[in-house]
Amino acid sequence: MRLLLPSTHKYPAFGAEGEGAHPKQFPSGSAFYVHDTLVKGLAELGHEVFYLLPQGADRPLPDGVTLVSEFRPDVDILHTIAGRDWDLVREMEARRKPWVTTCHMDMTARGLEREATTENWVFVSRELARLHGRERYVHNGVDPANYLYSETKGDYFLFMSTLDWGTKKGLDVALRLAEELGFQLVVAGTGSDYESINRVAGLCRKIGARYVGDVKGRVKAELLAGARGFIFPTKVDEAFGLGMVEALMSGTPVICSDRGACPEVISPDVGFVCSVYEDYVSAVGRVAEVAPRACREKAMRDYHYLKMAAGYVAEYEKEIARNGD
Repeated sequence: MRLLLPSTHKYPAFGAEGEGAHPKQFPSGSAFYVHDTLVKGLAELGHEVFYLLPQGADRPLPDGVTLVSEFRPDVDILHTIAGRDWDLVREMEARRKPWVTTCHMDMTARGLEREATTENWVFVSRELARLHGRERYVHNGVDPANYLYSETKGDYFLFMSTLDWGTKKGLDVALRLAEELGFQLVVAGTGSDYESINRVAGLCRKIGARYVGDVKGRVKAELLAGARGFIFPTKVDEAFGLGMVEALMSGTPVICSDRGACPEVISPDVGFVCSVYEDYVSAVGRVAEVAPRACREKAMRDYHYLKMAAGYVAEYEKEIARNGD
């Protein structure tokens, strides 16, 4: 197939170094990272991929991926990120050509109605699709080459999230656990302004947690691989939780809440899904029961970028067939 995937970021979404304790326009950027990983996987599966990036690229694109600067009408399907590039969607519809868009977050978080979605929407988890009254989903995937696998763990737990949503992602729970149970907590992530960054840095100093800011590349890989556990006590209906899968790929167990897609992503062999605070306390004490090898194997089996790419190819084929009816 000939595929057109646009995005508004400059390639690659995740560079070799993070921003540290400095703001970013898109503090998470996970949707862009997934898009980058997806185009690589689609090309490796033998498809002709055109990556439409108005901001261009700082590095060569993966083999088989062609950088373009304008709409290509000669493709078989368009694949956008939800909420962006509606002008390209209209171009495809005017030509009666198929398109899909991936929804990476609950639409209510953007102040929109869940009912605004259409049959063309593909979600990043079964639960996110269900919340929007839909059924189409493809789990996110990551590239194992970007992570380190280690069975030797350090003496800390890791919390990693955009700081704009720190409390909603459960930072207060992670800090409370660290203070009451006496373990070292490393907090990674940045926000869109210094206010949120400084607030979190202050909370960390208060209890002796270590705030490291935005981390990427080797530093991020080492933090994920060395953690005793990845703590993700999110209080929102989580769309997917990419950090959890990054931890699993690194051989690190996950301690998460029961909100949104968390129970869908984390099974008992690789972590703990918690409903109340006491569940988190128990999980911290039992985290060594989870084998790093089990975490890695699940990530390779269920959240490899080639599996994600194959899932989207299946969705493209469905949409092309549906468009031809």
